[in-house]
Amino acid sequence: MSADDVIALPLAFSGQRLDWRDLPRHVRTRIAELAGAQVTAEISATSGFSPGFAAVLELADGRGVFVKAVSGEQNPVSPDLARAEIRVSRALPPQVPAPRLLWYSDDGDWVILGFEVVHGRSPELPWRPEDLRAVADAVGALADAEPLPGHALPRTDDQLADDFTGWRKLHALDHDTKSRYADLAGDVGRWALDNVEQLVRWEQESLRVCAGDSLVHGDLRADNVMIDPDHQHRVWIIDWPHASVGAPWLDLAFMLPSVALQGGGDPATNFRTHAVSDGVHDDDLRAGLAGLSGYFAWSSRQPAPLGIPNLRRFQAAQGVATVRWLRDLS
Repeated sequence: MSADDVIALPLAFSGQRLDWRDLPRHVRTRIAELAGAQVTAEISATSGFSPGFAAVLELADGRGVFVKAVSGEQNPVSPDLARAEIRVSRALPPQVPAPRLLWYSDDGDWVILGFEVVHGRSPELPWRPEDLRAVADAVGALADAEPLPGHALPRTDDQLADDFTGWRKLHALDHDTKSRYADLAGDVGRWALDNVEQLVRWEQESLRVCAGDSLVHGDLRADNVMIDPDHQHRVWIIDWPHASVGAPWLDLAFMLPSVALQGGGDPATNFRTHAVSDGVHDDDLRAGLAGLSGYFAWSSRQPAPLGIPNLRRFQAAQGVATVRWLRDLS
């Protein structure tokens, strides 16, 4: 792993986070009502792609609450993601290390969520072995977790049905357009162009291998976990709007390309040394990674979403890392 690889993943941050004073007066009033006390200070979150408001609020009575607030003005998709996170919170069993949703409000425009404040830090980058072990074990424990009865979570294969078609979409482009994409991705992109028909075949199997009965977070990276070093490296898993029910190994496998980009080592080794990979055939792993890499490759070519200018660069870097792992597996 070179130094260039370690810094290749852009910062996971929208770059356009709202401050408390940016919120409309009625939203600030509603937050104080829900929290049960006036807000006296804020500590803004510095990671995550939501362009809305995300901060720990200190309250006049000494309590704290982590608040997210977003409307369609910041990004048209963000309110629906917030609503999805409300649904997910009702489905998480108590053993899942996720901050508890305390209250929420949805007036059809602004969606506001208030979570308990959990203590910890983001993983140190480049990834330290003890941090990676702790996070991988926490992610692996999700393999034994199932959503609560009566949950409204989608199946992973259904949720990803439209997303895991990227290689087929790229393959349908003319040769010159595909070549420009390959040039942007360097030697990994050229390998993908030379092997795009094989990638399409693997991708066509991706939804089948995503099916299962385990709780899947669906969006794990360093910015979506917190480590509490004062409590035996306890790991909190945060930001759950993409949760679904699927194969138990997906979260670890789909997280590892970003770990590799952030100095955490070879994804194949990290995957195969963890118990959650037991019984996962290389053919199934290839299919899952083909679906993921095609999603990143195609998405990275699209216009930047409103309020999230650096998302496409982030997706492009993850796509390259995932294809690199696929190339080594083939």
